[in-house]
Amino acid sequence: MSNTKAVWYFVLGLLAIRLTMLGTTDLTFDEAHYWMWSERLAPSYFSKGPGVAFAIRASTDIFGDSVFGVRFWSPILGAATSLLIFYFTRRLFNATAGFWAVLILNAIPIFHIGNLVMTIDPLSIFFWVAAMFTFWLALERSPDFSWFWPITGLLVGLGFLCKYTNALELLSIVLVLALVPRLRREFQRPGLYLLLGAFVLCTLPPIIWNAQHAWITLAHLRSRGSLDQSFGIRPGELLGFLGAHFFIFSPLLFLGLAWAVLANWRRARQQFKTLYLFWFGLPVFGFYFLMSINKQAAPNWDALAFASWGVLAAAYWQERLNSSKALKGFLAASVVLGLAISLVGLDTDILRSLGVRIPRSDPADRLRGWKSATTAVEKLRADLESKSGEQLFLIADQRDRASELSFYLRDKRLEGPGHPPVYIVESQDLLNQFSFWPRYDEFVEAPANVRPPDSEVYTEESGVNPFEGRSALYVQSSRTDDLPHNITAAFQSTEKVATIEVRRFGTKMREWRIFLCRNYRTLPL
Repeated sequence: MSNTKAVWYFVLGLLAIRLTMLGTTDLTFDEAHYWMWSERLAPSYFSKGPGVAFAIRASTDIFGDSVFGVRFWSPILGAATSLLIFYFTRRLFNATAGFWAVLILNAIPIFHIGNLVMTIDPLSIFFWVAAMFTFWLALERSPDFSWFWPITGLLVGLGFLCKYTNALELLSIVLVLALVPRLRREFQRPGLYLLLGAFVLCTLPPIIWNAQHAWITLAHLRSRGSLDQSFGIRPGELLGFLGAHFFIFSPLLFLGLAWAVLANWRRARQQFKTLYLFWFGLPVFGFYFLMSINKQAAPNWDALAFASWGVLAAAYWQERLNSSKALKGFLAASVVLGLAISLVGLDTDILRSLGVRIPRSDPADRLRGWKSATTAVEKLRADLESKSGEQLFLIADQRDRASELSFYLRDKRLEGPGHPPVYIVESQDLLNQFSFWPRYDEFVEAPANVRPPDSEVYTEESGVNPFEGRSALYVQSSRTDDLPHNITAAFQSTEKVATIEVRRFGTKMREWRIFLCRNYRTLPL
């Protein structure tokens, strides 16, 4: 069987397996939050561009608001990225190196797990790899003009609309042109500027949205990267960054990737293919490496760097495989270990079922217990409403719980157009996307024939608050019964009515405390 056929069989078989696995776990809170975005489409959002929201909207319009509907594009994008990697590697080297590149890529836990959940990463990696491929094709046709130049800019721009880190691919493109003497003439040709123009067009939606919303994304990104604080050299943060890669990328695979990249440092000065792959990874990794000197970056933030470095590693080790049985054994062990870590990462209860004692709080818990906890909240709300005869609205302490509750509630009870099914605690700060959706502390224009209610609370807000006098259920995850001031001050009384626990293998995985908050009144100025 040829390597091309083997890759297609492998990718399609893996795609079929992943599609059957999509509904076996609950949504992560990021997925639930992006689903809320998809229900309220906009040119951009608090922390990211609109790409993930439009993708989820496209799939849920077909498959409905189900876990499968939300996640549908993730394994599809993973399969498409794998095929792009294969054909790109085959073009640069050979089909055997392409086969190993696809195998290694899909054995990396962060990539494998990432293609079972619908976050910004599957979209971001797909557009990054596609742009890396089309830019190569554009250079192959130089000095003749090629439509691959603006197509590359469009792909980088679409990636930017999914994850702002994709803009660093422009730096890789410019560095490749600047570092290769024969390519510097491209700075005097229209292709590069058509590329940049196509990219700029894609940046308009986030720019326009942010101009209308106090440039909140810039403030969020500064805070997320700790750039709003004084810079300090913290070796522990940097070691944590590298250590996280060691485990998230699988120890043996990460060592193999790192070895290949370092071994090709000198070759990058002599061989264009190596230089190309090297510089399509270094700017992203270098940016987050430097950031981690001050504050550790998450290991998925620089995953884009490992697309080209994975190709580089596959070609490097493929040259040496035939001459060493030890290397073949190392590669086989690396792939098996990577797949095993992926499996355990999806469901750590596999280890618990074998009698291995590990702490209950682990990454796999992000995929468990949300639906059952929401069902308990909904039942409690129905019981309380049947006793009081009053409809209760829902408030959660964080966007995570608010998003999960919103997705899994059977009766979402939207209070009005654009309203979320569950609110977060009122605040004057712009905390997340909930801050830009209708809130329970907002005033609306009062009907002409309605007098505002008499109250000792005076406000500069015009109109009336339709939530005034209503009661709510407040859900928080806390080890104490202490409530935030904006809850105790906004309601006439609060009473704890339940504690909801989700347990697996006899150990508490999640605990929510539920409070009945009576008679909402607008907070005084």
